[in-house]
Amino acid sequence: WLGVYCIIQRDTNLFFTGGFPYIEISTSVSILISLFITKFAPAEEADLSLTVSVPIAFIGFIIAATWIDTIADQLVSLLTLLGVICRIPGSIMGLTVLAWGNSMGDLSANMTMAKKGLANMAITACFAGPVFNILIGLGLGFTKLNTTTGQDSTEVEMSPSISVGFLFLLLNCILVLLGGLVWNSGHIPKGYGYIALTLYGFYVFISIWLQFSSYNDDENE
Repeated sequence: WLGVYCIIQRDTNLFFTGGFPYIEISTSVSILISLFITKFAPAEEADLSLTVSVPIAFIGFIIAATWIDTIADQLVSLLTLLGVICRIPGSIMGLTVLAWGNSMGDLSANMTMAKKGLANMAITACFAGPVFNILIGLGLGFTKLNTTTGQDSTEVEMSPSISVGFLFLLLNCILVLLGGLVWNSGHIPKGYGYIALTLYGFYVFISIWLQFSSYNDDENE
């Protein structure tokens, strides 16, 4: 898969047809290692050693990340085509369909953890995921953009929908701090869920209205 990923996403051939057989050698070594692990792995009731389990988990993370990168790239292309066909602005597609599709995995995982009583893990993941996407995603994205274009900086325009998003995000964080820490001594009340859903509904409605307003103004001009 890594060889196919490099061809699709990086235009780099790591197979023997590209010169040196990196993929063939690494695949052979991986098969031998997997056979040894299968042969000498402990029974189900015993734990696998960290020196073995950590590299396996890290390789699994890399494979999952490359799959997500490839699927996300194709999804963006598909949504762009759908927006062009249906004459829907790209900002609206990103605000609704793309945002919902990108968050479905996190939503299902967080809901599963919350239903199993792992509330702290679920709410931590809710905040840690966006922080990772903003800091690492934007950091790597702008680094690659500036490296490719040879520029030292990139101009970014603050659209009204982004400003509204920051406002609602700040309001939500304040509600979590006040409702969970100040008023209820570390316990988030049940009513917070309904408040959060209401806030998101208002955010989507206001953002779509702003986007369509600016889109119509651009067309009139």
